[in-house]
Amino acid sequence: MRLEGKVAIITGAAKGLGGEMAQLFAKEGAKVIACDMAEMSYEAENVEYYKLNVTDTAACEALFNYAKDKYGHIDILVNNAGITKDAMTRKMTDEQWNAVIDVNLKGVFNLTRHVGPYMQAQGGGSIISISSVVGVFGNIGQANYAATKAGIIGLTKTWAKEFSLKGGNVRVNCIAPGYTMTDILKTVPQDLLDKFAAMTMLGRLGQPIEIANAALFLASDEASFITGQTLQVDGGMRL
Repeated sequence: MRLEGKVAIITGAAKGLGGEMAQLFAKEGAKVIACDMAEMSYEAENVEYYKLNVTDTAACEALFNYAKDKYGHIDILVNNAGITKDAMTRKMTDEQWNAVIDVNLKGVFNLTRHVGPYMQAQGGGSIISISSVVGVFGNIGQANYAATKAGIIGLTKTWAKEFSLKGGNVRVNCIAPGYTMTDILKTVPQDLLDKFAAMTMLGRLGQPIEIANAALFLASDEASFITGQTLQVDGGMRL
């Protein structure tokens, strides 16, 4: 029960990595508000569904007020919601660029702008944002996605400094997963999956629970002296 008594908000939590985190956090004792536009693909004790569009500034403020009013404290925020709209730069449309920036970057800002200062005032908390190895290394055909995931790393370093001021004791970190077997990868041909696996030192793809375990560590008191960091959970990827 590493998160016993804690309240966690997780975005993009209807399925995939966010769903895995929500269920694991609840199993470890947290009360979880699982936010997503889509309906939940699972049921778990102590996981509460909240329909949220992270690009909607007013809706994010409403969620923040709901969480603090209901529980009286917010201890963990996981900014996980994200989308892809891939294209080579010469072919990328304004819609593809703007949609990914809005969800993956503005969406992270929309919640953290409220939760970060609140945690600072309450004397502590843990904020975890999901970046990507693409944000570290870049990737062909993903200029929009890479820009947002690199931006998350910059936000993480900035917020780690801001929210620790005046004894705020808020830890802010991000995770950069490698290729992980979520539903998106299940549609990829096997020969490409084998290619992705060969890019790693461990010679395999990641599993959602491995990303969730990293998030659990950063959310827990075991990571009490870790902030401003990017944890690459990628099997030793080499791009």
